[in-house]
Amino acid sequence: MGFRRSHKVIRGKSPAELDAMQAAGEIVGKALQAVKAAAKPGVSTLDLDAVAEATIRDAGAFPTFKGYGGFPGSICSSVNDMIVHGIPDEKTVLKNGDLVSIDCGATLDGWVGDSAWTFGIGEIAEDVRKLNEATEFVLYEGLKAMVPGNRLTDVSWALEDATRAASAKFGVPLFIVDGYGGHGIGHEMHEDPYLANEGRPGKGPSIEVGSTLAIEPMLALGTVDSYVLEDDWGVKTLDGSFASHWEHTVAATADGPRILTPRY
Repeated sequence: MGFRRSHKVIRGKSPAELDAMQAAGEIVGKALQAVKAAAKPGVSTLDLDAVAEATIRDAGAFPTFKGYGGFPGSICSSVNDMIVHGIPDEKTVLKNGDLVSIDCGATLDGWVGDSAWTFGIGEIAEDVRKLNEATEFVLYEGLKAMVPGNRLTDVSWALEDATRAASAKFGVPLFIVDGYGGHGIGHEMHEDPYLANEGRPGKGPSIEVGSTLAIEPMLALGTVDSYVLEDDWGVKTLDGSFASHWEHTVAATADGPRILTPRY
């Protein structure tokens, strides 16, 4: 996706608007916590979807994902070699050793929060554990570039650089999934600009005070390549290797990056 010339700046939001976005984001955080607590062997991803939807609606928000582009679920539930966009269903029943990515969005008072995390069910393989810890590390290292005065691809570069550092730190090969990345966010879940998870720094629109992005590294153990399932949603690694996905909605402030989807 190219950069529109008219978008020279990722337009900032006011402090009140950021607070409103965080109110939505905190509901997402609660939903993710509730889903993780419910995720055990024998539980289906459809069961987890119900937990998330109830948590979001009980908080006075609505699940952003449900009906978005025809998506049927309140969460994306992506297990093992599924990278992103897995549709919750009764057939996908969790078992010991699974790696589960849950992506969730909530809309409250016209503002959207979007966040994802990945966790293991019971005992997971050592290389899978390292992959997951590395992806979390990459998210938190990469979002440090979300500061006023930087440009969009400074965040991309920070994520790429952090991926190399994580590979050395955790002692596991890491592959940045090609063609998928983060995005602008505000009143809509997916807004311009597209944020690649790798790339040369110093390009794209400028980040200013109040700019917001959903930052979401997606890493796999064996390949950068993927394919989309026949349902037109689920994305799997081409070689069947496990993948991990972590995401926060982040604002640039004068005091540094502000995570708008905290998980208290």
